[in-house]
Amino acid sequence: MPGPGERIYGVETEFGCLVADPSLGDPEAIVEAIKDYLFYELKIGAIDIHARDDVFEPAKSGGFLINGARLYIDAVGSHLEYATAECRLLRDLVANDRAGQRWIVRAIRELGLSDVVSVYNNSVDHFAGHTFGCHENYLVRMEEDFFSHHASLLYPFLVTRQIFAGVGRVGGHLLANPGARPDHRDVIDHPIDYVWVSQIYSVLPDSRVHFQLSQRADHILKTVASRVRFNRAIINPKWEHYYSHDGMQRLHLLYGESNQNEFAYALKVGTTSLVLRAIEDRRVPEDLVLAAPLTALREVSRDPTHAWEVALTNGSRIRATDLQRRYLELAEAYRGTDEQTDWTLDVWAEILDALDLDPLALDDRLDWVAKYKIVETYRNEEDLSWDDDSLHSIDLEYHNIDPDKSLFYAWQEMGNTRRFVDEIDVVEAMTDSPANTRAKGRAERVRELLERRVPRFYFFDWNGCALDRHSYIEMPDPFETYSGTE
Repeated sequence: MPGPGERIYGVETEFGCLVADPSLGDPEAIVEAIKDYLFYELKIGAIDIHARDDVFEPAKSGGFLINGARLYIDAVGSHLEYATAECRLLRDLVANDRAGQRWIVRAIRELGLSDVVSVYNNSVDHFAGHTFGCHENYLVRMEEDFFSHHASLLYPFLVTRQIFAGVGRVGGHLLANPGARPDHRDVIDHPIDYVWVSQIYSVLPDSRVHFQLSQRADHILKTVASRVRFNRAIINPKWEHYYSHDGMQRLHLLYGESNQNEFAYALKVGTTSLVLRAIEDRRVPEDLVLAAPLTALREVSRDPTHAWEVALTNGSRIRATDLQRRYLELAEAYRGTDEQTDWTLDVWAEILDALDLDPLALDDRLDWVAKYKIVETYRNEEDLSWDDDSLHSIDLEYHNIDPDKSLFYAWQEMGNTRRFVDEIDVVEAMTDSPANTRAKGRAERVRELLERRVPRFYFFDWNGCALDRHSYIEMPDPFETYSGTE
């Protein structure tokens, strides 16, 4: 059994794809080619032979990998998506996440597409107005009133953590006509895009905003929503049985962004895990509740003064750094739990102090600061105004996952970042699963299957697998490895 405060977490990242040569096919065809190359040529996973979901994940849309993760094409938007293996350690999570990106880059290179195809882990399309997800999953002890009461104690942390977890973006968006519904012809022509839709909106550029902390803050419409295609929410309730265990359920955070900087990535997940523990232990007081979480989300993101003040339900206002310190003080009760907890607490305090002193000195640890400096340098060198479209391209190239093309990796190559994992950790995570979760047992079965010449029947899911028609290996406990289980 896991000890107090131990948690399973994982991150799902939706990738954007740009194709410079239309004669090669549209982005949907290219990501299919990438996926097929990884499964059929490099043989890094067992592609699904059964539909996991007839609408969103039909047969052969992806599968589980030899490193415990899952890579697939999400039919809604036909985008490439990578879900990390179940992890208990921040280092495993960051390495496993980056390993997925390395596999995608390798496929692009070996397909001879590097010059014309780019894949990005950004979270917004500046021109079309789309937003892409980077969703965090935490195994949490939830009671029946979690979403009606306890979630409100989590929103203040999630809304303000963008001061260190935000990836930054040039410009802003305004949402028009919220509550509108698609017409009948749109639904007929694009049925998958409108599954679970209750409202849609159009997006307009907001010229009042030059730069903000968050790529997704402008697009969040709800605090909690189950129908999220056009109801972007902070939290999406998930009650699937394969993510639940021993009274714990999957908390699916929609409001998040894909950090390029490993340091910010680890701090984001580490602090969130500690705050969830404080909520489970009923340590978070009611006086931290925000008066208007969605308003605060946008105000913090768009504040060029970096004062970052938010309003509480008691009528007072508090700086985001001070609100974060309140959560930090509560989490200090867990100091000494393990090395990872102590690292998170130390770095959390260090970052909050630095944000109060000089936010722009954190370009080695925070994505939004590094991106701002890169964009501002380019803008000054080219004598450009903030409304120049080329700045959006600079923003985008920060998120190119190919180290040979990415502005972030160029920044890192110049020695301007603090790394959280070593490069060898990422390379090993391409083929090795985390050693202390059920991802290990599942990865072993994937390898066993790939050694067979022509497997006729198999089935993999997060909570179990079958390598033939006669036996099913249940893996209900994500804290167990199920290594060597027959």
